[in-house]
Amino acid sequence: MRPIPVGAKGTYTLRVTPAHLANQFKDVSLPQVFATPMMVTAMENAALNAVRDYLDAGESAVGTGVNVRHLAATPVGHQVTAVAEVTKVDGRHIEFKVNARDETEEIGNGTHERMVVDMGRLDQRLKAKKRP
Repeated sequence: MRPIPVGAKGTYTLRVTPAHLANQFKDVSLPQVFATPMMVTAMENAALNAVRDYLDAGESAVGTGVNVRHLAATPVGHQVTAVAEVTKVDGRHIEFKVNARDETEEIGNGTHERMVVDMGRLDQRLKAKKRP
């Protein structure tokens, strides 16, 4: 891993489809609005995009913490853009400020944490955890 500068930013954009809606993704009794877990996914993807260029071959950065608020509803068809900015780097631990907007307003904000991992080592740990 190369040094990751505080202030590094990443974005992730998606167009809201019916598959992203709370009533499809979680429960039919929920309204037809962008689901919170999908907003978190967009924020996590933005964070990964913020650090991707600093990772060495065989490394990735996995999510370890999320603390966000979903502030506004977004219907099908709107574009959502998530932005993540590195606020702290402590060894392999990275903290981010995250937010998401649709075409009219901020829909969510908060913080996110990721940890840089060696994929080979992670694969070995997962193999050791296999069920008999």
